[in-house]
Amino acid sequence: MNSLMQTIAAIEPADQELALKAASKLASVMEGDEDSFGGCKDLLLRYLSIAGDLHPAAPDKCTVICCASHGVASESVSAYPEETTLQMTQSYLIGQGAAANAFAAFADSEIFVADFGIKGENIDIPGLLDCRIGNGTGNIAQGPAMSRKQAVAAIEKGIELADKLVSEGFDCLLPGEMGIANTTVSAAIVAALCGKTAAEVTGRGTNISNERLAQKTAIVAQALEINQPDAADGLDVLAKVGGFEFGAIAGLILGFAAHHKAIILDGANCAAAALIAQSLAPACVDYLLPSHRGGEPSQGFALEKLGLSPMLYLDLRLGEACGSSLLAKKLENMLDIWDVLSHLPHDPVETPFQHVYMPTLAPKVTNKTFDFYLSTMQDLDLPAMTACKERIDNLVKPLDSLGVFEQVAVEIAGITGDELPECGMERALLCFTGKVSNPLHMQLIAANAHSSQVEVTMAHVREGLPLTAAFDFGREQGEFLSLSCPYLALTMTEIDEHAPFGTTAELLRESLLKDDGSLKYPADEFLAHAPEAAQPFIGAMIGAIIAAAHNSAFILIDDEASEIIARYTELLCPAIRPYILHVQPLLIKADCTLSGGLIASLGMDIGEAALTMLNKMRTFAESKVATASDGPGAERQQH
Repeated sequence: MNSLMQTIAAIEPADQELALKAASKLASVMEGDEDSFGGCKDLLLRYLSIAGDLHPAAPDKCTVICCASHGVASESVSAYPEETTLQMTQSYLIGQGAAANAFAAFADSEIFVADFGIKGENIDIPGLLDCRIGNGTGNIAQGPAMSRKQAVAAIEKGIELADKLVSEGFDCLLPGEMGIANTTVSAAIVAALCGKTAAEVTGRGTNISNERLAQKTAIVAQALEINQPDAADGLDVLAKVGGFEFGAIAGLILGFAAHHKAIILDGANCAAAALIAQSLAPACVDYLLPSHRGGEPSQGFALEKLGLSPMLYLDLRLGEACGSSLLAKKLENMLDIWDVLSHLPHDPVETPFQHVYMPTLAPKVTNKTFDFYLSTMQDLDLPAMTACKERIDNLVKPLDSLGVFEQVAVEIAGITGDELPECGMERALLCFTGKVSNPLHMQLIAANAHSSQVEVTMAHVREGLPLTAAFDFGREQGEFLSLSCPYLALTMTEIDEHAPFGTTAELLRESLLKDDGSLKYPADEFLAHAPEAAQPFIGAMIGAIIAAAHNSAFILIDDEASEIIARYTELLCPAIRPYILHVQPLLIKADCTLSGGLIASLGMDIGEAALTMLNKMRTFAESKVATASDGPGAERQQH
């Protein structure tokens, strides 16, 4: 146990003093308005404390997929046969068409695949890292998964791999796993370490049927009863109800933490492995960044015990570093913004925006203009959506396991009329602002735009003109930009350039929403109740949304004020709903009150990740991987 004990001894708390120094600088630059970043600020400060550097370089990321077999797979707890573990391992390295490959490519992360105990003899796959502990684990429903000696070996193999990766220059780990029946194992681990029952922690995993879920829950309960894992001893829990890849990920976490490097957690299985690491070295949690809250109930209990709150809610049920890849992109975005902010006020960046101004004379706009857009709004291309969904259902993954990514890909197919839309679509941000804009806000928008590769148009509205003039101005801008940019983000600055960030959103919330957040007024009444100062912004935003949807653009709503206006616009014109992605708070819960593209850029990344999944993943037939034998996947997946 020498290697394990040495690593544990080397783990120190992250540099909180540096985080406080960064927070102080941020507060100074933002003039006390730094909380407008919400959870994005927490992500930034946590990473700076891990890096121990006020100005770290962009992280060098590595995705590590740890593979192992589980004896409990024989209990029919998964929708897929046990041999899928080996088949998927081959898919990562030979076909390179699994979710792990696609999302690693999306995140610009190197990918490594390691065998920690796949069941089989003489496994020879080019590129596979040999870290074997044994030929699969024992059946936890009948006895312990492994010996205590093997549990230590699994963790130490993970530490050894961590040391190797860090020595090669990687400083940000995205762990993932492959092992049929591993959500049965993670449920047992979480139940043991969090004091929960089998019924509380057991989920559908690979989208199994109700009958198989009942069987799986009973098996978790049986494993806990037979093995009696000691909640005060993480090694005992790992040995009795764990798996080799869980020990390996725990070791990777401990190894990266010992080197003061970041680990971005993915789903339920990574969270369970993190509990093992936490039980051995509580300080390692300082180096964990949570990415998303997935569909498995065990993950919620694990994250609570770890003291971590993820920002992303994407309904993911696949542990191949999918959610963590998206958070890695957001982390890089926040580091770019911080690089700009930390050098203010002395070194402002250029703001190469396109500026357009609302005419001084009101154009002649009648109800016929509005009616034209409503009556000629295109329907989504249903055949393209059907073909896209059929392909997604047959990609090498459990049915519906990629949640929002699957839904967004199908929606984009319907918008574009292409069942396989290409990656890399052009991006634009349309920001409605007043006569004068806040200089700090312009710096923030410029930093985010540069980081997100978004072209920015600042559209200056005017006061004192009819609402129809503002509508026509927004219509023109939405029409023009959506012709060349399929991704169109919509946002607005504060009405008063001197007001704190989020002031306009608060104003609209109080005047247009009920206490429960629902819309207060019918579509034809809300404008009469909107604050007078906000009406030009509202009219312009409505015009832009309707025109962009009419041109079949994928519309990303940014800030809360724009979100409220978009919701009322959908009430006015329900046909636009399929064209709009409501990013916050539906998919990201960051409490970010800062407008200017910070949230919309994440929405664009969700779209790009969805298309990367669609284009880079392969089907079961192409990958020669077994399809589901239980649940809805048994009917819809084809070999």
